[in-house]
Amino acid sequence: MLTLTRSVGETIRIGDDIEVHVVEVRGGTVRLGFKAPREVTIHREEVYRQIAEANLLAAQVTADSLGALAAFAPSASAAEAVAGEPPAPATQTAEDASA
Repeated sequence: MLTLTRSVGETIRIGDDIEVHVVEVRGGTVRLGFKAPREVTIHREEVYRQIAEANLLAAQVTADSLGALAAFAPSASAAEAVAGEPPAPATQTAEDASA
């Protein structure tokens, strides 16, 4: 970890496009200002952890969930009917033809 000492009004640069400004120091609290491109996300640590936990929970898929979703999936013949395609013809085996 890099540790720097800065005074109010001074800036720290991260790369070419991120600036961290020391806005105020009061007691044991430091106020920082950040300038960064919109695509760079900046979160307090506790918020970042909540987002990461929520993403982890959302990504977990159980077999029960997949089974429940399968009940809503249309069958192949239903999908063809919706698409306006005629159902595939039944195939006849040589055994069926001789009967």
